[in-house]
Amino acid sequence: MDIAQLHFLVAEGDQVQRHALADILVHLGVGRITQAPDGHTALRHFSAGITPKVDIAIIDLALPGMDALELIRRLADAKSRVGVLVVGAQSNAVLFSVETMAAAYGINMLGAIGKPVIGSRLEALIANYLEPEQAHTASSRAQVPPISFAEVGQGLQMREFDPFFQPKIELETGQVKGLEMFARWRHPLYGVLGPASFMQVLEDNRRIDFLDWSMIEKSVAACRTLHDQGIPISFSINVDQGTLAHPQFMEQISACLERHRIMPDYITFEMTESAVLTTDPHFLERLLRLRMKGFGLAIDDYGTGRSNLQLLARIPFSELKIDRSFVDGASKKQAIGTVLRSCLGLARSLDRRSVAVGVETKQDWDFLQGLGCTYAQGYYIAKPMPVEEFPAWLADWQHFF
Repeated sequence: MDIAQLHFLVAEGDQVQRHALADILVHLGVGRITQAPDGHTALRHFSAGITPKVDIAIIDLALPGMDALELIRRLADAKSRVGVLVVGAQSNAVLFSVETMAAAYGINMLGAIGKPVIGSRLEALIANYLEPEQAHTASSRAQVPPISFAEVGQGLQMREFDPFFQPKIELETGQVKGLEMFARWRHPLYGVLGPASFMQVLEDNRRIDFLDWSMIEKSVAACRTLHDQGIPISFSINVDQGTLAHPQFMEQISACLERHRIMPDYITFEMTESAVLTTDPHFLERLLRLRMKGFGLAIDDYGTGRSNLQLLARIPFSELKIDRSFVDGASKKQAIGTVLRSCLGLARSLDRRSVAVGVETKQDWDFLQGLGCTYAQGYYIAKPMPVEEFPAWLADWQHFF
């Protein structure tokens, strides 16, 4: 929506600063601005029946009468979908914590910025606004009823599950260095479904191995397809700890690679952080055997578990994949950026490659490049795609670089 059509509320106790914020909004092209000198006045503008409705509220953290924290809580209780932008004279750490709190309340949080407010920074956060109707449409699109374990099993038997692949880019050179597999279900009624539609029922029935082996077989076959087209690229395959620990895993994966004439060093197995941080010597032996045969091992979603760094150092992984929660917006949020730097420093100190997941913007890309991250993947680069679409995408990417 055009910014001129949005209704802004500026809630700021200091009259001079309140008028300054309003002037910035006018300069940005905002046409409707309501001002509130305290929290109670601001809250009344969100009452039912008040028109025109407020689209975006800019709230001073130290708002008199009812501060921003209480106002945010009240808005959450009322299930308001107004976009909220907090300003304050506090540290970046405090502002980041306010964002975290608001998001936990379910608020449509656009961001938090320190004072004095700069117009360009305010404009960038306003750009995060998504109309409630659009947000509802996005979240409710293609509602799929609960799917049973029997239905998932039938879909696997009918070979309706396919791997989609997302490119992994070397940040220093821009070269495509690999593809990560994502399982997709080409459902005959509901179209292409992601893991949210089928993973839980497989986990509940302890049969993720059904899906794992289907995706391993098809991914290795896809690897051979691209190699035959003169694209000798590596593949990363997500695999459950239980699948990897099966007594026949080594024999089955060796037979699979032999069938498709693929060397082990073209395949990396990805496991979640919580799965690999174990003291089980049998599982550690399996990981060692895979690395000794030439397979890559990646720790996925790093930062989401409770890592024991001593255990982490003992795992023979080759890549550390940093969770998207520490990547998205890291260039704008100092606290997140600090955690991201720490993760990258850990990878370097252990002589491992780092992979940033969830790169959504050019700002994310540039920031990661400046930090010396090895690889990046995310929607800024490409969405996961069927293998047959990759050669054309690769040609376009190589032409761009």
